[in-house]
Amino acid sequence: MVTDEDIGCNFFLEPSSIGQSRAKHCTQYLQELNPDVNGEFIDENVDTIIANNPEFFKNFSVVVACGLSEKSLIKLSNLLWELNTPFIACKSIGFFGSARIQVKEYCVIETHPDNKHQDLRLEEPFETLKEHIENIELGPKVPWLIVLYKHIEAYKAKHEGKLPTTYKEKSELREMIRLSMSADEENFEEAIKSVNSSFGGGKVDSALREILNDSCCVNLNKDSPPFWIMARALKDFIEKDGKGFLPLPGVLPDMTAETALYINLQNIYRAKALQDADSVFRRVQELLKELNKSSDWISEKDVRLFCREAAYLAVTRGSKISDEYEKGSKTSTIADELENPDSLMGHYVVMRAMDRFQTEHGYIPGEVQVETDPARIKSQAGRLMNDWGISAQLNDDLFHEICRYGGAEIHSISAFLGGCCAHEIIKLVTRQYKPFDNTIIYDGIKSLTDTYKF
Repeated sequence: MVTDEDIGCNFFLEPSSIGQSRAKHCTQYLQELNPDVNGEFIDENVDTIIANNPEFFKNFSVVVACGLSEKSLIKLSNLLWELNTPFIACKSIGFFGSARIQVKEYCVIETHPDNKHQDLRLEEPFETLKEHIENIELGPKVPWLIVLYKHIEAYKAKHEGKLPTTYKEKSELREMIRLSMSADEENFEEAIKSVNSSFGGGKVDSALREILNDSCCVNLNKDSPPFWIMARALKDFIEKDGKGFLPLPGVLPDMTAETALYINLQNIYRAKALQDADSVFRRVQELLKELNKSSDWISEKDVRLFCREAAYLAVTRGSKISDEYEKGSKTSTIADELENPDSLMGHYVVMRAMDRFQTEHGYIPGEVQVETDPARIKSQAGRLMNDWGISAQLNDDLFHEICRYGGAEIHSISAFLGGCCAHEIIKLVTRQYKPFDNTIIYDGIKSLTDTYKF
């Protein structure tokens, strides 16, 4: 039921809501934000739903829980882990907050890395690219990619076929390009700037190799999701048709060049990318047939996207929240972090102690006995660290801060934490970008966040 306290910290409640269902009134006011969004409310305890209607949770692609007790959190964690449903557990107490993502396996195709490496294949050019470039004379309107390619070939001829790999060798290549300029030609300048970023494209790095050698990729079965089937097709392509290289993405950066010359070059890269993707798609179709899956279960469009993003695939395997509570956390990580005065690990320990306190005493620290609870939760934190085999002293201010609010939320802290979680929910639903792995802690007093993996 809505209380006076709720009115002070919740944007979506009004004084007239006091004594009424908080779920009902929040749903009503939230839906006014966007008429295209539907919301429902259920006035029922989460423990009751878990006990009587666990199938209820199959309806969701992500479940978010706020302020659950330790007991309820463990029950929900176990249930959602079995259902393979992503789960985010949030806490907001005074100026502190935390969020924990539980996901069994999270496979991402579109990871959107900050620094995407250009895959131009200038060191190992494909036949159609070689034929095209060999028929073009250098000039001020030629794309820098062609300028760079011709100078790489000149460098190789001068160095017994070896490519420039060290800083000194790449500096020599840059100087070769500079000396061949007849004026201030922008395309030559672009070629000089691109020397460092234009090598190494199409190679399989260690992170991707780990995915391709994963048992889920090597040993497919009828329950294998599309990601792993496409990964297996990619692996087979690299080993056979690709001759050790990834499918070409076929994406060119912008260049100063005559439009027709740039478009012709772009078409050559696109045609090669389509050829590689078609090869992977044919292998996907063969694998689907072997697994007795429908041929349209994975579309050609899906495979093309997979091939374009192949260099940046990511797989995250998480851990259960219930294991963290019942089997113990990563004690070495906690001990190391507690030695760092700037770490927020102390906040994590105090919030875990708060959960244990609530389980034992039936109320949140500071909710009933403000003066004596700081010492009691400090004792609880000490016992918790003893269980983990850690001997460390936590700042008394952390215990006082937790008790000062008695479990109450501050709207600005909850809003900030809610925004952080909203980002992660969108990632989990759209399967784009990598979510944090797996815990974020927020200190609103110092405006600091930190992430930890448990």
